[in-house]
Amino acid sequence: MGLRDDLERYREVGEKRRQDLAEFIQYGDLGGERGDIRIPIKIVSLPEFAYDQLDTGGVGQGDGGTPEPGDQVGQPQPQPGEGDEGEAGEEGGDHEYYEMDPEEFAQELDERLGLDLEPKGKKVETEEEGEYTDRTRTGPDSTLDVERLFKEGLKRKLATEFDEKYVRELLRVEGMTAQEAFRWARENHIPVSRAWIDDAFESIPDEERGRWRSIEEMQERVEREPLSQRIRREGIGHVPFRREDERYRYPEVVKKPQHNVVVVNIRDVSGSMREDKRELVERTFTPLDWYLTGKYDTAEFVYIAHDATAWEVEREEFFGIRSGGGTKISSAYELAAELLEEHYPWSEWNRYVFAAGDSENSSNDTEERVVPLMEEIDANLHAYVETQPSGSAINATHAEEVERRLGDRDNVAVAYVSGPDDVTDAIYEILSTEDES
Repeated sequence: MGLRDDLERYREVGEKRRQDLAEFIQYGDLGGERGDIRIPIKIVSLPEFAYDQLDTGGVGQGDGGTPEPGDQVGQPQPQPGEGDEGEAGEEGGDHEYYEMDPEEFAQELDERLGLDLEPKGKKVETEEEGEYTDRTRTGPDSTLDVERLFKEGLKRKLATEFDEKYVRELLRVEGMTAQEAFRWARENHIPVSRAWIDDAFESIPDEERGRWRSIEEMQERVEREPLSQRIRREGIGHVPFRREDERYRYPEVVKKPQHNVVVVNIRDVSGSMREDKRELVERTFTPLDWYLTGKYDTAEFVYIAHDATAWEVEREEFFGIRSGGGTKISSAYELAAELLEEHYPWSEWNRYVFAAGDSENSSNDTEERVVPLMEEIDANLHAYVETQPSGSAINATHAEEVERRLGDRDNVAVAYVSGPDDVTDAIYEILSTEDES
């Protein structure tokens, strides 16, 4: 195998994983919890380099390595054991799993379906530590803003620096007193202290006093050296640091809208929901659960089962519940409205209401109760999934009625699932509706 072939095989691994994801949605084991998701993948033989053994023949050698007349060019020769059907084995085979967390699952599903769904923030805000841009006068040494401390000290040094040689020449002007020299220096923006002037004046020898007849003569004969030039020449020997210049960095508090979501999953468990219909419900709801768990910071799930009446159940009971009784879908929406109003106010929570069943409902319940309730319940998305393995039923009209009455709303999606192959399309129909809205 050449290097080009090796690289091509490696590139195929990523696409293979995405294909396995789709197969898992359609046919995989749905019993896992919303922790790390274990997706079974077929064993992929990764490319490896193999070296010819000199004693087993090869190109240019006779005997077994020489093709016979009539052999097809490039046709692989059978290896020992190949082509034997053998007996059916009784030992279990090895299975490999690819583990992904819900965030990775959501990302993979986005790529698979071509979605770009961004979680929506609500009024609830979380306080998070941002960048260390704020300053305080106290704090641990590790957060001391050394750069600011140095800059403040440097500014102080520059503010007090002056050309000492130039000022000493000023003190040599005939008749100059310390007081006059101090006043002149300040008027000319030379930051010299009176104490320094007094000390320097006393240090001038008598024979040097009167070297200059006037200040004008001194200015003509003595060049004042710019501070920047002197710093470049002498450098900075000392920077005066002071405690009042110390500042300690601490992170600013950033308030962000929290991406939180509540998902209400409703399933029909009436007598008409046979095992094949129940399985399609679970194959649709499970990936949606994982997807929204991976998309939102905080995801909570409410599970409602209904026949002619509705009741809240735990997740374990929801996935695996048996069927019996009549059908009244509105009972589930009434309970959902009650739970949402009590625990998940619309101002603070993103809401998704997903329902699934075989579209069979009691007479007039869809038109008179379910549709008005779907209009009243504020939600990012309402979705109904019809699960009819036969593809149709005379009295299965609920999905069509919802689609006819509410299909033009940008937060309502209706999908139809008649077999595992339809699940991915149904998920796309639901999530793409949210993406567009």
